[in-house]
Amino acid sequence: MPDKRPDFYALLGLLRSATQEEIRRAYHKAAKRLHPDTNQAPGETELFLDVQKAYQVLSDPARRSSYDATLGPEESIPPVVDNRILLSRKQICRLREPQLIYVLMDLIPSEEQKKAAAGVPLNLCLVLDCSTSMKGERLDTVKATAIQIIRKLKPHDIFSVIAFNDRAEVVIPATRQQGSTHKLETKIQLLQTGGGTEIFKGLEAGFEEIQRYANPKTVSHIILLTDGRTYGDEAQCYDLAKRAAEQGIGISGLGIGSGWNDIFLDQLASSTGGTAMYVSQPKDIERLLNEKFSNLSKTFAENVVLDFKPADGVSVSYSFRLQPEAAPLGKQTPIQLGPILQDWPLSVLIEFLIQPLDSEQDSVELINGKLEISAAALNTTFPPVPIQLAVPVKDTITPEPPPPALVQALSKLTLYRLQEKARADVDAGNYEKATEHLQRMATHMLAQGERSLAKTIMLEVENIEKEKKFSEAGEKQIKYGTRALLLPGERKP
Repeated sequence: MPDKRPDFYALLGLLRSATQEEIRRAYHKAAKRLHPDTNQAPGETELFLDVQKAYQVLSDPARRSSYDATLGPEESIPPVVDNRILLSRKQICRLREPQLIYVLMDLIPSEEQKKAAAGVPLNLCLVLDCSTSMKGERLDTVKATAIQIIRKLKPHDIFSVIAFNDRAEVVIPATRQQGSTHKLETKIQLLQTGGGTEIFKGLEAGFEEIQRYANPKTVSHIILLTDGRTYGDEAQCYDLAKRAAEQGIGISGLGIGSGWNDIFLDQLASSTGGTAMYVSQPKDIERLLNEKFSNLSKTFAENVVLDFKPADGVSVSYSFRLQPEAAPLGKQTPIQLGPILQDWPLSVLIEFLIQPLDSEQDSVELINGKLEISAAALNTTFPPVPIQLAVPVKDTITPEPPPPALVQALSKLTLYRLQEKARADVDAGNYEKATEHLQRMATHMLAQGERSLAKTIMLEVENIEKEKKFSEAGEKQIKYGTRALLLPGERKP
């Protein structure tokens, strides 16, 4: 009879070549996510025991060797995703100065795994800002949209709601939608505003609720809605986001109006593979929140992590997710790349900075690591995907044009990076340089027919010249307006 034991390497998210240190780190990460003290989902105690067994075997060299002898060929495992990787240059010249090289990575579900994908329960928590500034149309629209989402939940979905101001309240504890939604809707309708904005308290309460059912068989996500700035607890929020990422829990944010901190919300979301969105008008809350819910419902892989140690003289100087949800990514590895949807691939652009090359170097290693893919839709475990990428070094090269798809991606990203440069120049007091960047952006926007955004940019040029700063509303309209232009008009299969 064939052996039905789980793959110990896959359980811990490891390659078979994993070092003892990697095994130790993977075990601690899995144990935090699955420990019965924090995870109450049915069946997770058994999975936790399997993880313990895997660690006991793999951490013992003799037992690991015996176990490895029972395994079939590693290449026999079907691929989880198909990937296309494009480089801006097939080879680089040996120079005594820094060089940039770009990598475009597209990841889509493999046809075999796409057929095997099953409907995945959502473990969703809404963390709602109910401070005084949310009074009126803002909170009314949030409540109406939350009720829409409740009505869309499937019986196996888990849903919770936290309301916060200067304290947090569990409005709806994590529960599966069963039968009538009237009681849940009434709790939402009774929400009222008051007090200040302390985001950490809301996130902490939301994390505790969603953690109860967070496991590899669900898509667990916190959606934070706020219109204000939190003060003094940003570091606590970042630490919580790090813990959430370790447990496979994503965080996304909707910033309403102009008074919230976009840098904070972007960093908070990107550290978990989530995204931050700008809500300029209360009427947009319904569209964006429903769009986020729809994306979560169509998740193939809830988060892909690119884990590698950069080679000496090589660093990630910029990374950006182009789709399915455009957002800046981190520079430090591992990089949380974000989700793959069933009908929309994950597309990421990474800029590498290569330091001056020595006379004996014949290649530059950009990536030697793995893609860790969390895919509850597959209802099974599988090992990470190895990824190696190196570029030959030559004394002389014949220049070749970059692949058209990569050129297109860079072209789209140029306008977004111009607004980043303009913001950095304003912060540094280089106002003339900042307005030059913005004027270039406005010219491009007019050429693309984006007249409204071009007008906003030119108004900010005037504001910088007079006030030596961006306006809060204009700064966000330009940032998220140029980000929205990066998304394709239609989803690609």
